[in-house]
Amino acid sequence: MSDGVILFDKEAGPTSHDIVVRARRALGRGVKVGHAGTLDPFATGLLLILVGRATRVQRYLMALPKRYEATARFGATSSTGDPEGEIVETGAVPAGDLVLPIGVIRQRPPAYSALKVGGRRAYALARAGASSVPLAEREVEIHRFEETWRAGDRRGFVIECSSGTYVRSLIADLGDAYCEQLRRTSIGPFAVADADPERLIPLADALTFLPEVRLDPEQARRAVHGARVNLGGGEASAGTVVRLTDGQGLIALATVHGGEYRPVVGFRR
Repeated sequence: MSDGVILFDKEAGPTSHDIVVRARRALGRGVKVGHAGTLDPFATGLLLILVGRATRVQRYLMALPKRYEATARFGATSSTGDPEGEIVETGAVPAGDLVLPIGVIRQRPPAYSALKVGGRRAYALARAGASSVPLAEREVEIHRFEETWRAGDRRGFVIECSSGTYVRSLIADLGDAYCEQLRRTSIGPFAVADADPERLIPLADALTFLPEVRLDPEQARRAVHGARVNLGGGEASAGTVVRLTDGQGLIALATVHGGEYRPVVGFRR
């Protein structure tokens, strides 16, 4: 098995880790496998399974924007923000249009999340009965938040957002509501419509969303050994992540600093 990314359409029920375990068993011993972006057990949709050296670029794939389709049930709240929590009926169902936030907002992750607090998962602390789970607010960006249908106490939404956004929290902030169904339909350029558990997207192809910088043989030699490459430019802004390539393909990912390209993840020896 080569290095690359598998687009997996997760069903409701298993955790993201469960899907990784399945992939490890299918691919055999000695193959590194991970994922980029947790989906809650009740959620379905696109999960990026990383194979081999693709596990080295997890953070870059996780940083990609996401698109979701969500079903919200109004007139009730959930302790977890989804159907798996303790449901309290309130009967407060909005009659008219809702104010849906767009742009940069501050959001506090839900207590039942996979974030770590003091080395433990927040959801583990919450399930253990912790009176409060100290999760700090963070800035996230909502690019699109659109109501697509309504039926009784349920409404459907399409949400396009930055990495790190919790859709459960977005829905709960609309009033007495929780996220009844959630489906992730895309991550950056990857779409759930293209999911195929038998197809591995080669690593070089999976990273084409990053800008490419082509190197000559001497520059390539330096980059292979992790040395900085000076292209005498400044075309890209500081901190930009690029692909360094040559005639043989992908060499490394690098960040831009003062006209230099500094390799941060190498793929050759």
